[in-house]
Amino acid sequence: MTVLTLTPNPSLDRTYEIPGLGRGAVLRAAGDRVDPGGKGVNVSRAVAAAGHRTVAVLPLGGPEGASLSRLLGELGIAVAGVPVRGSTRVNVALAEPDGTLTKVNAAGPEVSEHESRALLETVAVEAARARSGERGATWLACCGSLPRGLADEWYAALVARAREAGVRVALDSSGPALAAALAERPDVVKPNAEELAEVVGRPLDTVGDAVKAAEEVRAAGAGAVLASLGATGQLLVNADGARFASAPVEVVRSDVGAGDASLAGFLTVLASGGTGSEALASAVAHGAAAVQLPGSQMPVPGDLRPEAVTVTTDVPVDLPLALPPAPASAPVPSGPTPALPHPLSHNANGVV
Repeated sequence: MTVLTLTPNPSLDRTYEIPGLGRGAVLRAAGDRVDPGGKGVNVSRAVAAAGHRTVAVLPLGGPEGASLSRLLGELGIAVAGVPVRGSTRVNVALAEPDGTLTKVNAAGPEVSEHESRALLETVAVEAARARSGERGATWLACCGSLPRGLADEWYAALVARAREAGVRVALDSSGPALAAALAERPDVVKPNAEELAEVVGRPLDTVGDAVKAAEEVRAAGAGAVLASLGATGQLLVNADGARFASAPVEVVRSDVGAGDASLAGFLTVLASGGTGSEALASAVAHGAAAVQLPGSQMPVPGDLRPEAVTVTTDVPVDLPLALPPAPASAPVPSGPTPALPHPLSHNANGVV
């Protein structure tokens, strides 16, 4: 099995552990680390940490891109880099002892039309290489927001191309990019609660609300929906129905990359021939382990506690979603919510 990942806007992620955040103060870090960043990159890191093969496709630019490629190579991850003119971005996170995380994410380079085509071609080449004489399934995880220069429909074109090549596709994006890609029938989409609410255009207050929203997303083209519901748990809705899973977490050190670790756990089980319930349990175990690690560190098998995960088809539909409150300074969104694409008349894409 091979898990390919595509990260259109990767980064170097520097995390500082500080005793407290004070505006205008000189802050002294108790510890710091630099990790390869970006949602797809994190998926590759988690897949590699579990001992499986993965190839990270990503644009690389400047000395920052060279550093990112080097760090991934040191982790045993094959890198299929596409040179770009701009420099790979550097993000900064400030982690406080109570679990509060303050992040500053850079915009990243603008991707040209030529570089966009090179990314699509590189994915096709790596997919063909992975499928040649290989045992087990090949998955492509397309993850993260699109950088400047790529239209909202770019993921849709990528999904269509990957599926034509016989590769199963998992999409972890949001907003118009997610909505546009549904018409091309990705095998799995992985929104969090806020992203799921955004794509259906209404708030979600309970697990039951999330189930209904996930069913609508499936009707619009997704084969399965793996929804991260924060501290509440995770939800899988596919052709077999809905399943809910959760696990206790004692201490949250950082939630950076936890969703990506979950997706990695999910895909590695499916690629190895596991069931949807087994994949969901693996996703929750990986996510629960990741939030207890510093920065965006990915869990290794010894960090996992699969015995603590509960999976049930008796979905607690009345359970409220434990959504984090919006920051007081956050602006109120304006304008209409992106509309859900017209549902497909047929959906024979239930692969999970």
